[in-house]
Amino acid sequence: MNKPLLILISFLLSLSLSPLAYSQTQPNALPLIQILSELEKKHQVTFSYEPQTIANLSVKSLNPNYSLEEALQELRTNTPLNFKILNSRFITIALKIVKNEPQHTQRLNEVVVTNYLTKGISKLNNGTIKANTKGFNMLPGLIEPDVLQIIQNLPGIISIDERISNINIRGGTNDQNLILYEGIRMYQSGHFFGLISAFNPYLTEEISISKNGTSARFGDAVSSTIAIKSKDVIDHKTQASIGGNLLSVDGFAKTPISPKSEIQLSARRAYTDVMVTQTYDAYFERIFQDSELNNNNATNNALALDERFLFYDFNAKFLYDINATSKIRFNALAIRNRLDYNQAYISTEHRLEETKSKLNQLTYGASANYTKAFNSQFKSTVELYYSQYDLDAKNENVHDNLVLTQENKVEDYGLRLDFTKTVNTDLNINTGYQFNEVSVAYFEDVNAPNFTSYTKEIIRSHALFGEIEWYTPSRKTHIRLGSRINYFDQLATFKIEPRFSVNYQFFDFFRLEILGELKSQSITQIIDLQQDFFGIEKRRWQLANGNDVPLMTSEQASLGLSYNHNNLLVSVEGYYKVVNDITTRSQGFQNQYQFINTIGSYKVRGVDFLIHKRLGLFNTWLGYTYSKNDYHFETLNQGELFPNTLDLRHVANASLTYNKSALQLGMSFNWHSGRPYTSPSESQDANTNTIQYKAPNGARLEDYFRTDISASYRIDLSGNSNAEVGIALWNIFNQTNIINRYYTKDAEGALSEINNESLKFTPNFSVRINF
Repeated sequence: MNKPLLILISFLLSLSLSPLAYSQTQPNALPLIQILSELEKKHQVTFSYEPQTIANLSVKSLNPNYSLEEALQELRTNTPLNFKILNSRFITIALKIVKNEPQHTQRLNEVVVTNYLTKGISKLNNGTIKANTKGFNMLPGLIEPDVLQIIQNLPGIISIDERISNINIRGGTNDQNLILYEGIRMYQSGHFFGLISAFNPYLTEEISISKNGTSARFGDAVSSTIAIKSKDVIDHKTQASIGGNLLSVDGFAKTPISPKSEIQLSARRAYTDVMVTQTYDAYFERIFQDSELNNNNATNNALALDERFLFYDFNAKFLYDINATSKIRFNALAIRNRLDYNQAYISTEHRLEETKSKLNQLTYGASANYTKAFNSQFKSTVELYYSQYDLDAKNENVHDNLVLTQENKVEDYGLRLDFTKTVNTDLNINTGYQFNEVSVAYFEDVNAPNFTSYTKEIIRSHALFGEIEWYTPSRKTHIRLGSRINYFDQLATFKIEPRFSVNYQFFDFFRLEILGELKSQSITQIIDLQQDFFGIEKRRWQLANGNDVPLMTSEQASLGLSYNHNNLLVSVEGYYKVVNDITTRSQGFQNQYQFINTIGSYKVRGVDFLIHKRLGLFNTWLGYTYSKNDYHFETLNQGELFPNTLDLRHVANASLTYNKSALQLGMSFNWHSGRPYTSPSESQDANTNTIQYKAPNGARLEDYFRTDISASYRIDLSGNSNAEVGIALWNIFNQTNIINRYYTKDAEGALSEINNESLKFTPNFSVRINF
């Protein structure tokens, strides 16, 4: 970085930061969010607010005979909030302006739909969906607030193979999503090689999802943005919890260090290396069925298997409010999956042989965030982060005297400067600069024949961004316009990416939403061979080089209409999305294009539909997506379009939940039409290992169907302590679902059909004590 930039950073870091977030508690008080929910039901109104605005606030119970205005006046008196009545239906909540203290006059990103699916999930006026896990009601099939499982209940979001590490948003691959944890870009998102979220659900507090119309602050991802945050307000309380389920145990603690500082710690560790359960067996069968480590794939003469698998994660956050105008936050995390797999068997020469395999997946990350409020209208933020991802595998085969080692390593350094100017309650301006340096290394070593390969690539990028947010005087229209200018050093390429979101309210209960964006991406995951890293985590990261791996770009626009009244929400959103300059190696082909490397695009046209109704203590919703997702490669299939590997034409989710005090129950039905695959020709040449195929992705698997149920119960203990017991049953009817199909030939030329199956019936049970 040049000298002027270093001087600017030094100047900003020498200043003292933004105001203390207000937190209020009273004896025998109720959470403010609970009181607001009661007022909404009683007076048929909707409160619009940013979740952080009311976080950790509590007040005494209101007089049940109060009118709406009387209730609002008491809340104005006893909280640091203003309550503004916009019309007979909507009331906005914002922080009060305090003299001589730089607090914002108005947060423009207001909630337009509360309880989007269930309590704790909201939709903002810029198209972003937020989930607050602390005020969250259970979703069917879940016993913990796993953030990456939660978002799959939203229309347009699904994992085609049930893996957390393979979330597909509007037809995109998982590597096309920008996943941020406290500002740290994540290159690993799952435990158990993708079946469990790598983010501890009891430290995480909020997740934001932007499927389109993304803020100009975020770049380098052509599909969507998923931002995950933990609690960011010092409330001078000590809290702790410990718990466990049929895979792991974990603990969380939050405690003040001084009146101005707090530390948050969480840790989780699997005990699968010392004890196995039915849940572990189901997960193991699901993940390893298509890998070299599956006994059925390796040898039929196994005498003994010795497997040791574990995962763990650790998170820490330090909060320090320097003074009334400034604050600083530090975050650190570590995530690991480790597998040791040894197999003893009788060889074809009737000798006792042994294979030894090891696979490690490791992530380290850290970030520092410094905020300074200069006055009531202007603040700045400096954010630094470091992210490291390392995937390595070693396979030692004694019989063949073969040792194969593979490693894929990513290092990412980032800096973001953010400046926000609040002109008035209706206008906000945000500008900033972002710098990133990303390096990707790949190492491979084999001893027979002797071969070693090592490559390392680096890309440095600079970005300037800016956007304005504006309300009309009636506050019925909200507009956000922005743009991002990226420069990629090694590619000598500029990319200009405009973004916009428009939200218009009419007839009190209707809203029209228009979103659009252009994006680019310089890093992607590719597959060289399907059995790389034993076929478990076969994708490896690679940077764009301007040649065989180009810089990807995307274009997306959407139009949505919603109706929200009397606890009924109906919304429909149509979208059009194009992603250019993808490579065949990033798409995981297992057909005639498996070993071809060429460049193309995919195009998605779809409609997301949601209907949600609250009936007393019951919540029910139906989400449905229709989409058509097609590839276009000039050199493949005579240049004709053919279905994307992720093309699911119909996806539906129907759910019902019941929530009463300490008891929560839920059931969901999940269905989607079959995934495309390529079937072989009827006639095959037995003298070659090459398979003759029909049209690419011209066949479809059978429909997928799964039913899940879950239940949880809270037991109050002494003092402020309580215990929570939960049970979840995944795929309760033990439905056999084929999620992938491909074909192989053996040495004699015989054709085999390989079917990958989804999780079978999988129970889980959890116990947690909160202090």
